Amino acid sequence: MSEANWYVVHTYSGYENKVKANIEKTIENRNLGDQILEVIVPMQDVVEMKNGAKKQVSKKMFPGYVLINMILNDDTWYVVRNTRGVTGFVGPGSKPVPLTEAEMQPLGIKSEEVQIDVAVGDNIAVINGVWENTVGIVQSINENRQEVTINVDMFGRETPVKISFADIKKL
Repeated sequence: MSEANWYVVHTYSGYENKVKANIEKTIENRNLGDQILEVIVPMQDVVEMKNGAKKQVSKKMFPGYVLINMILNDDTWYVVRNTRGVTGFVGPGSKPVPLTEAEMQPLGIKSEEVQIDVAVGDNIAVINGVWENTVGIVQSINENRQEVTINVDMFGRETPVKISFADIKKL
C-alpha cells in the first residue's frame, strides 16, 4: 500500500466546511477511513476591532481550499473529485500534486504520529477538547486516523465519540 500525502482541493468560495462534511460522510459510507485519513479547513485566530472592542475570531487561512490527507488512488481521486462543491485538485491538469514537508510546516500540520498504550476495553480520560474531563471505555482504535472511539452518555443514551490520541490518557 502506498503512503498517504496531503493534497489541496479547490472548492467554491464559502463551501469549504460543506465539502469537508460531505467528504467525511462519504468516507464513512464507503468505508474509506483507511485511505482518506483527514480532511481539514485550515483556520487561524485573528483579533478584529468592532465598535471599539477587540474580538477574537477564527478565519479561514485559505478561502476556497480544503486540505486532504489521503492515499491517492482511483477510488479516492474519484470520491474527492466528484464531491459537491469541489472544482478540482490543485496541480497541473487533473493530476494532484502532494504538498511537501516544507509547504506543510507553516500550516502547523504535524506529520508525526502519537503512540498510545491503550487497548479496546481500557478506561481512558479525555484531557483536551470538547469532551475534556470525560471518562470512557475504548470501543475501537483507528491507528491511521490517530483516534479512539469511546461511548459517552448523552441525553440518557450511549453515543460513540471519536477522540484524538493526543487528547487522552489511560486510567
